[in-house]
Amino acid sequence: MPKYLLIMRGTDETNAAMMAKLDEMMDTTRRFIEDMMKAEVLVAAEGLDDPGQGVVVDFSGEAPVVTDGPYGETRELFGGYFLLDVATKQEAVEWAKRVPAVRGSTIEVRRVAEADEVPQGSESNGQI
Repeated sequence: MPKYLLIMRGTDETNAAMMAKLDEMMDTTRRFIEDMMKAEVLVAAEGLDDPGQGVVVDFSGEAPVVTDGPYGETRELFGGYFLLDVATKQEAVEWAKRVPAVRGSTIEVRRVAEADEVPQGSESNGQI
């Protein structure tokens, strides 16, 4: 079965709204994860640390440049993900519609490419 990534995206404002009701959000998310486990579709789920704790490695120039967070653009932050093993994109969308989220956040649904879909170069001997 194909796998789909539900990418949680928010902003500074939605993150603040979520933190304001963190206990409620954690309880709701825990129940959502239990539902996915019962349905045997959950492969993995992770939330990310505060963006101010991360770094950006920028490859725009001759050599990579590392910049400490917080990032300049915080209109859309990647906050975490759920990886699901479901039969169709529509099934992944139905699960995405159930993700506990605050108003203003979004969930991006992306199919994970399978190994046979990744171009195989002769120099790599078929390894990624």
